[in-house]
Amino acid sequence: MRKANDKSIKEAIAQMLQVYKIKQRFDETAVIAAWPNLVGKPVANRTKELFVHNKKLYLNIESSVIRNELMLIKSQIIDKINEEAKWIMVEEIVFI
Repeated sequence: MRKANDKSIKEAIAQMLQVYKIKQRFDETAVIAAWPNLVGKPVANRTKELFVHNKKLYLNIESSVIRNELMLIKSQIIDKINEEAKWIMVEEIVFI
């Protein structure tokens, strides 16, 4: 029999992420892990560095051709990332 204040594991983890204020970092890590699924393995293999800071996605791509193609589809990438995260995590992409 469940008590009135019992929670599922999912609810407990969500509450813990909120209390310790690490939900944003957790979501950023999840999106970075999903990068190959978002852009494809050939692009992911040529991504040297990838991180999110202040709603900006910083990318270091080793191929100038791929970098130029990603610049053309920035808005689509941002939409995919935000859809994956289920909140507006990225507003801008910066190539470094």
